[in-house]
Amino acid sequence: MKLEQKEVVKYVNSNIRSYFLLILLCLFVPGIYAHSAGGEVTFRASAPDVVVVGEQFRLSYVVDTQDVRNFQAPAMPGFSILMGPSQSRSSNMSMINGKVSRSSTITYTYILKGNRKGTFKLDPATIESGGQNIESNSLAIKVLPPDVTNTSKNGTTQSNASSSAGSAQQNTVNSGGQVSNKDLFIQASVSRKQMVEQEAFLLTYKIYSTVDLRTFDNVKMPDFKGFHSQEVPTNQTPNWSREHYNGRNYNTMTYRQFVLFPQETGKLTIAPARFDAVIAQQIASSDPFDSFFNGGRVVSKKKTLYTPKITVNVKNLPTRPADYSGAVGQHFALSSSISTESLKTNEAVTVTLKLSGTGNMKLMTNPEIKFPEDFETYDPQIKDNFSLTVNGLKGTRTIDCLAIPRYAGDFTIPAVSFTYFDTQSNRYQTITSEPYTIHVKKGKGSASAPVMGSDFSGKEDLKVLGQDIRFIHRGEVSQQEENDIWYGTMSYWSTYAILLCLLIVTLFVYQQRISERADTNKMRTKRANKIAIKRLKNAGKLRTSDKKEAFYDELLSGLWGYTSDKLNIPLSELNKDNVSGKLSSVHVNEQTIQRFLNLLSECEFARFAPSAAGENRVDALYSEALDVIGAMENAIK
Repeated sequence: MKLEQKEVVKYVNSNIRSYFLLILLCLFVPGIYAHSAGGEVTFRASAPDVVVVGEQFRLSYVVDTQDVRNFQAPAMPGFSILMGPSQSRSSNMSMINGKVSRSSTITYTYILKGNRKGTFKLDPATIESGGQNIESNSLAIKVLPPDVTNTSKNGTTQSNASSSAGSAQQNTVNSGGQVSNKDLFIQASVSRKQMVEQEAFLLTYKIYSTVDLRTFDNVKMPDFKGFHSQEVPTNQTPNWSREHYNGRNYNTMTYRQFVLFPQETGKLTIAPARFDAVIAQQIASSDPFDSFFNGGRVVSKKKTLYTPKITVNVKNLPTRPADYSGAVGQHFALSSSISTESLKTNEAVTVTLKLSGTGNMKLMTNPEIKFPEDFETYDPQIKDNFSLTVNGLKGTRTIDCLAIPRYAGDFTIPAVSFTYFDTQSNRYQTITSEPYTIHVKKGKGSASAPVMGSDFSGKEDLKVLGQDIRFIHRGEVSQQEENDIWYGTMSYWSTYAILLCLLIVTLFVYQQRISERADTNKMRTKRANKIAIKRLKNAGKLRTSDKKEAFYDELLSGLWGYTSDKLNIPLSELNKDNVSGKLSSVHVNEQTIQRFLNLLSECEFARFAPSAAGENRVDALYSEALDVIGAMENAIK
């Protein structure tokens, strides 16, 4: 009996193994097939765009298959090979919706060092896979000269190359622990300093830093008096690069850009901008073990930066032609089209003008179509499709002009002309559209309207009378006794008095609402909490969708917007000191004020310096924002 039980157990175990192997086979075979049928093999090269002389960096070649041989690297002029090629393999298997996919890669890695400054091109590497030669992409690497750090007593210049390849920030300060104007500054520059009135130019604010810059507080941009300005959209994620400037290597980033259109002539000044920079510095700890393992203590310091003022010379335009449109730019073109050239009276015809070019497209006067006098015309419909460029707005303005002819005949719609100042040739240019001849036939009149013919002046053929003469009513006429009249009765005067009272009350309430809406400060204060809650709800949605940077932006907008609306603080004066003083004046306790200021600082820090710890604080920051706004709302009430 025991022997039979052992045989049964052995049989069951063997079947279980067979089923398990079958399941594994079903899982792996589709994955292998998906990989083999996945298409072309890709071969990619990657390296930093900019390095410094003497700096070590990594050059990698990655191929997405392991069935390869005969890897051939290109020549590497301007660089020393410190190590490589080292080879590493990796495999990955994933299953999504029951579909298994498998990928494998081989990476060839070099450690290089730049020997001299210049821009060096690395040709594609080659490798064999599946009986074919595959090439990688080529690379261009710019090598910057080393930093000039000091000058020795004998007059020789000492230099030092940065050893941190590709680091986002270099935390270098002077011996006193202070950040100098050479360690961190913002450069303001313009694309040109001489232009004519209305000619666009680009203003750029660029950060140069060798320190650990975290964020900016209390940013005050100039008011651009004398200019029409439009800000260039920038990427929300900071895009740092490296640049050699005045003998030093900096981490640089374009902070903000504006396209300016001068509205006055003469020498115009762009006032300095102000930035309060928050800088993280590492302080050595007195404990040698803490300094060795943790790097010491990190403290935040503030430094106020000012950009230099810029003066540009704006020249007068030459003598303007009578038909000048006010447009200044280049590459202007005018085209037109018509919906039909044959129609009947009282039918609509549409002439469409398309004006394209680059310049002050929003500040020019639109070209006009002169329809014949007998046409009934309507206000044109305008559609803009512009994009902002260094030379101004580039795109197309579409103008749809609708008209209705009332009389039959042949009519001419004359050509449309457009005169602009061309900044390339420095002269006025006139462009024209084509004219149109349309044939208008006599339309049919209304069936219920009798007509009257007329040859007066050769224009009027029909005149409608059906709307002027009414038919005499036929049938019985109701009669009413002389005394059976509601007018003048008691009920008439009572109803009249009630309606008059209702009118007075309605006018009073309406006047009160107009007064309240006219008081913008009161309306802002009244709606501050509602708008803040709406912004925080948007931040909550971004929190659940794992968009951390957008979450912090929306959360900060909600907090700053609430204080601006609730306390009637203009955006130009919105900073932590003003907010703290205003909250104290409306009897908000110090604990709530400090919670609000700490929340702002933590959100700004997490926005510009994301970390794993910051990600875990998202829910806590969101809850804290709701609590703080609720506490402030109760205190201000």
